[in-house]
Amino acid sequence: MAKLQNIYKVVSNKKLCPRFYRLCFDAPAIVRKVQPGQFVHIRTDEGLEPFFRRPFSVCRAKKHVEILYEVVGPGTKLLSLKKKGDPLDVLGPVGRPFDMPPAGIKRVVMIAGGIGVAPFLILSDMIKRRERFKTVPCEMILLYGGRTKGHVFNMKEFKANGCQVHVATDDGTAGARGRVDKLFSKINPDPRTTFIYTCGPKPMMAAVQRFARRHKIRGQAACEEVMACALGACLGCSIRTTKGFRTVCYDGPVFDLNEIIFDS
Repeated sequence: MAKLQNIYKVVSNKKLCPRFYRLCFDAPAIVRKVQPGQFVHIRTDEGLEPFFRRPFSVCRAKKHVEILYEVVGPGTKLLSLKKKGDPLDVLGPVGRPFDMPPAGIKRVVMIAGGIGVAPFLILSDMIKRRERFKTVPCEMILLYGGRTKGHVFNMKEFKANGCQVHVATDDGTAGARGRVDKLFSKINPDPRTTFIYTCGPKPMMAAVQRFARRHKIRGQAACEEVMACALGACLGCSIRTTKGFRTVCYDGPVFDLNEIIFDS
């Protein structure tokens, strides 16, 4: 898929909860092309600092393109200051997307940690749109883990798509106490009818991989890495897989769940 680089206008930039923001920009060309799991590479300032673009998963692409982000450094701090009408230098859509659920799948489980929840809203949009034309809909379950209640936002859009939403926080200030693996009991581990998608911190995705292997459930993982070029040239986002080293920006960010080798 051809990548588009252009200057777009910010439509809105709002705080969803104490930790997360949602930025919306007007990019009809990206809306037409982007698929669930892909990301956009944004230049957060016109100067030389920060020098590199920042990658953000597309969380929704209807009338406009929407991203979720957390302010964790100078790049995202500058992004949080963007106002309606401000120009935004964007490269995208980038990367390998999620596959749609295979034939015979009746239950999709999306497992996210922190800002890793971003690509699952557009994925649930796509699954819901596809399932409108089927007599038997696909059940969707979102298991979400955050550090504290400050990392939990209103999941009404997921629920509007028919998702069952279950939340866990490390300190128990929202949902169940503990990490997201505390919610694995919500999964029906039938390998014939269940498919897993996951995105988030590596320890969390490693736990998902162990669960999926134990029950022989197929799945895909969207990896999070620092990306400088988004072209597969600098190799800075390389990860270990069963097929050797692969770049997250070019070969991914989506990989078969069993393909990734997580460091112990």
